[in-house]
Amino acid sequence: MLRQITFAMALSALAAAGLSTPAWAQTPPLSPFATATEQEAAMAAGTLTSEALVTRYLARIAELDKTGPRLNAVIALNPHALADARKLDAERKAGHVRGPLHGIPVLLKDNIESADGTATTAGSLALKDNITNRDAPLVKRLTDAGAVILGKANLSEWANFRSTHSISGWTGVGGLVRNPYSLDRTACGSSAGSGAAVSAGLVTLAVGTETDGSVTCPAAANGVVGLKPTVGLISRTFVVPISAEQDTPGPMTRSVSDAAAMLNAMAGSDPADAFTKDADAHKSDYLAGLKPGALQGARIGVLRMTVGRSPQTDAVYEDALAALRKAGAVLVEVKGPDDAALGAISGNETEALRVEFKAALNAYLATTSPKVTARTIDALIDFDNKEPRETPLFGQEIFEAASKSPPITDQDYIARRATARKLARAALDKMMQDNSVEVLVGPSTGPATMVDPIDGSRSLGSYSTLPAVSGYPHLTVPMGNVSGLPVNLSLIGPAWSEARLLALGYAFEQATHARIDPLFLPNIGARPEFAKAYDPR
Repeated sequence: MLRQITFAMALSALAAAGLSTPAWAQTPPLSPFATATEQEAAMAAGTLTSEALVTRYLARIAELDKTGPRLNAVIALNPHALADARKLDAERKAGHVRGPLHGIPVLLKDNIESADGTATTAGSLALKDNITNRDAPLVKRLTDAGAVILGKANLSEWANFRSTHSISGWTGVGGLVRNPYSLDRTACGSSAGSGAAVSAGLVTLAVGTETDGSVTCPAAANGVVGLKPTVGLISRTFVVPISAEQDTPGPMTRSVSDAAAMLNAMAGSDPADAFTKDADAHKSDYLAGLKPGALQGARIGVLRMTVGRSPQTDAVYEDALAALRKAGAVLVEVKGPDDAALGAISGNETEALRVEFKAALNAYLATTSPKVTARTIDALIDFDNKEPRETPLFGQEIFEAASKSPPITDQDYIARRATARKLARAALDKMMQDNSVEVLVGPSTGPATMVDPIDGSRSLGSYSTLPAVSGYPHLTVPMGNVSGLPVNLSLIGPAWSEARLLALGYAFEQATHARIDPLFLPNIGARPEFAKAYDPR
């Protein structure tokens, strides 16, 4: 049986310990943790409207994000969100329902542009006036599908590509995103606000972006579903970039079916993004492919490259493997690439990303609002040097290294990128082909670590780099918890295998129901089962 503590069980434990239930933990007629599927069913039944749902989330953001635990997950709210919800309610009343996202609120990571009057800042004060009034194509696809853009989510500033000593989830604009399970723990980066907001029930759905781990890590740390799709399945136009070779937006949700519904809306070719030219040919109906029995007969490769770093996570992983086996999967032990190969991939990736970042960021900054004065990476470095609110916790070593990097036409850079991609794809392809497995699984990472303002963010290891550098898809799904902190299972497949990953992830989700809701505790020691042990007096 998976190690899990349900929301109701945790509240009962609080009561048994003589602690009162906080107002924000009380379950309303429809829980703030309801999925889009459940919210759509309530709207179809006439017991809920999009306006009421948006109103409820706005109140919850005011109560939890801006006061109370102060999660700092939301940077800005769409001033037109309620009006948009009312229009969609009117459409529903007139008999027109656009699909499973009709009237459902979505938060965008604040490096994704939206034409709603909010700035797109990437968390930097240098972009506080970057109101472009442009919808990123992925945003237009979501609103065409009926989604309501609720606002912008906090993140790691510049998507965690400013400093080698950064604190994940911190921005000069929004401060530090708090993990809703334990407020002193990291929400991970860089889509920290997207993960924390969905986990905390501040919104139904969110969009994150990933270059290497920035969807999957915050999804795992915050106990939600996150999908890093094949690079090129979703447009990156009007998204503040790091690398055209690795960047991709992805859905972050409380259920696999919600992630599939979002991907249905977001995926597709964009003439302005050459990497997406094959997207239309590869996209499918991801919702239609979800079946509880999908694991039956599936051959799955078992990775153990992070074993020993967190024994409690290892134990939860063993439970997850047992659940996969019980659901009919055939598990095959797979040996991962050696340290030398992983080091070569990581080293070449690091150098390539700096070159790509300088070129892509300078190109993006040239298109920002006329009110933005820092329009090159060198100007950003100068801005940060003069703005003390940007550097109270860490510097900008990556900015400075990227500024000195060669142009994107440099032959050494081209060779490094080609080598990194070739090695990453070869490693994944070999593991899958040599063992005749269709996907690989492993713990996404360990439980969220403590926020450390002195030494920066830490990690217990992950499987993000191989799919990130190869451009292959990576799905993370809750698999259990360690002392009340969520841990997730990663599923990695070949290019364009999102439908299969989602189907297998859905079957695992239905077999385990491993996700737990957060309690917004100040620290893990405040959990009732620990408090007495810490101080038995």
